Amino acid sequence: MLTRLHMGLADRDYQRRQPQPGDGYFAQLTPVVKWLLMANIAIYFLDLVLEGSFGHKPLRTFGAYAIDSAIFEFRIWEFFTFQFLHGSLGHLLFNAIGIFFFGPWMERWWGSKKFLWFYLLCGAAGAAFFTILTFVGILPAHSPYFMGHYNIPLVGASAGIYGILIGVALIAPNLRVQLLFPPVELSMRTLAIALLVISTGSIILSLGGNEGGEAGHLGGAIIGFLLVRHPWILGKNTGVEIHPPRYFRKFESKLHPRSRIHPHQDTEVDAILDKVSSQGFQSLTDEERAILQKAADQQNSNQ
Repeated sequence: MLTRLHMGLADRDYQRRQPQPGDGYFAQLTPVVKWLLMANIAIYFLDLVLEGSFGHKPLRTFGAYAIDSAIFEFRIWEFFTFQFLHGSLGHLLFNAIGIFFFGPWMERWWGSKKFLWFYLLCGAAGAAFFTILTFVGILPAHSPYFMGHYNIPLVGASAGIYGILIGVALIAPNLRVQLLFPPVELSMRTLAIALLVISTGSIILSLGGNEGGEAGHLGGAIIGFLLVRHPWILGKNTGVEIHPPRYFRKFESKLHPRSRIHPHQDTEVDAILDKVSSQGFQSLTDEERAILQKAADQQNSNQ
C-alpha cells in the first residue's frame, strides 16, 4: 500500500499543475484519473443499492467478464465493463489507491485521451490473457475453469493499474515509492519486477487462490509494456523512438550548477516546459522538441 511517491524530476513545476489557493489534493488530480475514481466508486455503491431491490447485483450481472458470456455469447462489452466492477470494498479501495497515486503520472505522459485508451486496453488485455491461459491449460489443474465452467466472473481495475505501473517503471525506473506494508522504500523498477514475479509465481505455484486475477494482472502489464515501448501504436509522438527514461535523465542535469549560461535559451526552454506542464508532451511542435533536445545535449556535455 502506497503512502507517497518520491518523484524527483517528476515533482518539478513543468510536470505538475501548481496548487491553487483552496485546492484540495483531489482537485489537483488529472481529469481522466478523477473520472475513473468517481466512476469506480459510484458504480460499486450503486450496485450495492440495487442489490437491495433486486436481490442480486444487476450491474455485476450485466458487466462482469466471463468466458461463457464474453466469448461464446459475444458480449464483447464485458472486456471493458468488468474494469469498473469490484468484489468488495477492500478490493475497490486497493485499486483506487493505485489509480490515485500512479494514474496522474501516466496521464501527463500520454495526454488524457490516449491515457484513457491505454488504461482500457490494458484492462481488456487482462481479460484476454486470462482467457488464453484458461484455454491452453496453464492455469492450475484444480481450477474450476478446467471442468467446463467458464462462467465464473472476473471483475476489477487491477489489469489497467498493472499496465500503468509497468508504464511508469519504463519511463521513470528510478522513481522512489514508499509502501505502507511492508514499510520500505524502493524504486519503480524494483516494485514492477516484484509484482510481476508475485503474479507469475502465484499462477505457476497455485498460490493465493486468485490465479485468474493474477493472469489478468500479467495481461495488463504485457500490453502496458508494449504500448509504452511503442507509443506510436496509440498515435503518440514522443520525439524519441522510445527510451523515455533516457529522455528524463537528460533533464536531471538542469538541477546541477551550469558552467555556461544562455539566458535566451533558458527562457525559451522554460516556456516550452510550461507548455508541457499544461498540455502534455504531445502538444509540442517538432521545433520545440528540437530545442529541448539541443538543451539536453548541451547540459549533458557540460557535466
